[in-house]
Amino acid sequence: MADSRDLSRRTLLAGAGAGLGALAGDATRSSLAQAGPGSKGPAWSAEYGAKKGDVSLALYRKRSGRPKPGERPLPVLFLVHGSSISAKSSFDLAVPGKGEYSLMNVFAGYGFDVWTMDHEGYGKSSRTDGNSDIASGVEDLKAATEVVARATGRARFHFYGGSSGALRAGAFAMARPDRVDRLVLEAFTWTGKGSPTLGKRAEQLEYYRTHSRRPRGRDMIRSIFTRDKPGTSDPAVAEALADAELQFGDTIPTGTYLDMTANLPVVDPLQVKSPVLVLRGEHDGIATEDDLLDFYRRLPNPDRQFIVLAGASHAIALGLTRSQLWHVVRAFLTLPKAEA
Repeated sequence: MADSRDLSRRTLLAGAGAGLGALAGDATRSSLAQAGPGSKGPAWSAEYGAKKGDVSLALYRKRSGRPKPGERPLPVLFLVHGSSISAKSSFDLAVPGKGEYSLMNVFAGYGFDVWTMDHEGYGKSSRTDGNSDIASGVEDLKAATEVVARATGRARFHFYGGSSGALRAGAFAMARPDRVDRLVLEAFTWTGKGSPTLGKRAEQLEYYRTHSRRPRGRDMIRSIFTRDKPGTSDPAVAEALADAELQFGDTIPTGTYLDMTANLPVVDPLQVKSPVLVLRGEHDGIATEDDLLDFYRRLPNPDRQFIVLAGASHAIALGLTRSQLWHVVRAFLTLPKAEA
């Protein structure tokens, strides 16, 4: 029997055509940019659109080279952003003179077809009266993955979620296990018990319940890098992130903050069937190590890993230890299958 990730010739050609812009209404524009470590050429990038009812969702794609008709599709990695920052600011940030900070560039260079998306109310996606909570994020991912499947010819993808993006990715893995290959939960929280960050955040619980958006400015973005352990990131990153993100306005949705302070747990480990990497920064205040280990022990798939990155805080992907993050995620996503 063929491997489930192999595709029929018809599906393969359909996926390749989509990558070349054949999906009317999905692909919007493409360009070439420098790829990340290990790249054999410039990264090809494109923007796509998905619809969730009346809501328009902006998707972004990078891979090493333009898709070619008849080629075997690359493994797909979908990156899911968190509460305070949209997709490209999270995963495709340029920090001039400070080295590589784009997770999309890095994993495109490693040979992945990398995608991400602005959730409802973020970035270039529709701004609505909704609060973009975890349940809404799952519906966003359902709509987006239909576009990814058509564009790539792949039915199953790897997922990487950071912070509340990990909650979105984990909840999606429960709802659509058929779409999930391997799952990385970075800066994840399960019950929130003992979390200093969530304890502080809960002081504003009534505001989150009565407002669909909350204020977000340069100082708030700077605090992402300093609230746990100052010195775990380059100050220039916070400024570049604020420059990239504040073009989308000074408010963001409250839904994930409400879920994380009042509605945890939103992911049931017993219902996550895929292989899972739980990844925590040593100084991350969003969840205690005990909380995450309790979640990890309940995961039913024996193909699972728990890794703590020394010296890292909450924003691992934009911190000084980010190359260690690249290493452990790449190793997990490319782990050889056990011999029969």
